[in-house]
Amino acid sequence: MDQFEAAYESYKARQTTADQENVPSGKEEIIAVRRNEEDNIIAVKTNTGRELDYPTALSDAKAGKLAHVDVFHKYGRDILRSEPDGLKENNLSELPDF
Repeated sequence: MDQFEAAYESYKARQTTADQENVPSGKEEIIAVRRNEEDNIIAVKTNTGRELDYPTALSDAKAGKLAHVDVFHKYGRDILRSEPDGLKENNLSELPDF
């Protein structure tokens, strides 16, 4: 194993399930999504019960109001993505529908 792989494995070992499940104070967490007929996410639901259309979710994420998501500029527009944490089950595409 080279030094880069060893450093990454050390980094991963420091993560705990509790750390990944904690929602930072004052932030909401996306718990469900709504998709259109083309399977694109068009809205999200947070752990407080708010239902946000996609542009509002982007705005809240950019403002730091949503936990565990990032906004990337791709395909000529901003898109909402789950933070990379190695857990497939919490990816936006894996969340239940509402």
